Amino acid sequence: MKGAFQISREIFQNDIWNDPVKFRIFFYIIGNAVFSHDGIEHAGMHLQRGQFLRSLRNLQDDLSYREGRGNSLKKYPLTTIQRKLKSLVKDGQITMKRTEYGTLFTVVNYATYQSFEHYKKESVEQKRNSDGTVTEQRWNNNKNVKECSNKEKEISSSRGSENPFEFYQQNIGVLKPHVSESIGLWCDDLSDEIVIAALKITVKNNANSFSYTESILREWANSGLKTVEDIRAYEMDKKDKKQKQNQKQNKPQSIPTWKQAQEVPKPKWMDNNQTHEDFEDKELQAAKEEAAKVKALLEEKRKKRSG
Repeated sequence: MKGAFQISREIFQNDIWNDPVKFRIFFYIIGNAVFSHDGIEHAGMHLQRGQFLRSLRNLQDDLSYREGRGNSLKKYPLTTIQRKLKSLVKDGQITMKRTEYGTLFTVVNYATYQSFEHYKKESVEQKRNSDGTVTEQRWNNNKNVKECSNKEKEISSSRGSENPFEFYQQNIGVLKPHVSESIGLWCDDLSDEIVIAALKITVKNNANSFSYTESILREWANSGLKTVEDIRAYEMDKKDKKQKQNQKQNKPQSIPTWKQAQEVPKPKWMDNNQTHEDFEDKELQAAKEEAAKVKALLEEKRKKRSG
């Protein structure tokens, strides 16, 4: 698709800027929406200005991205895309309608975005600081612009000084875009507190890798853990099981009675494969010979004394 479109700089002050996935979806839709005032014919349908027709499966492919050393192609889960689209609808930024050819997206106030007159009326700074303007109503769904719309600051103000993004930067390293995006997705799927708990375990184990953190989060998600309390109980139970397993492995093993019996020294008569009777005969003969020697010795001494 060729051509150009306009977008207000106020997008940088809107909450959507801090949600990479949501921003990419909205930017892709508005960038591909029909620009022509008369609309166009597409797939047997008449698309009006500001509309875009696409199936969710194709949209998933359109939003694919490359990541990592291997430059592997990755895609957002359909459930994530659907959740972000619903959020855009709730914010009053788009509308959605299912058709037999796909989903029909309509950008709310598209004409206002593309009108030069709109941007000539007042500077971006004046529009950002004023209340109740058309642009602010469009971006904030008839709510006043918050002075601090940054997602990290919102999390910080609601929970104190800790939030996943700041914790990562302070304890693990530079917060790269793909890591920030992943953190945001996990926060949506689980909670900010749970993500922080996983990051703390990562730091405690000197892993310092978000891949390690994600392995923890997957384990918790697959185990159906929903709260920090559930996770504490789960980790304590896992620790107890590990300790018991180690104790079992380190415990000295007792020798069975039957094995002890095998290790009792054999009697002398069992040497050289002789029978018990043979051994007794040899012992008796040796005793007789020893007695004869002693008798002969005594007899010899007696004779010497007599002589």
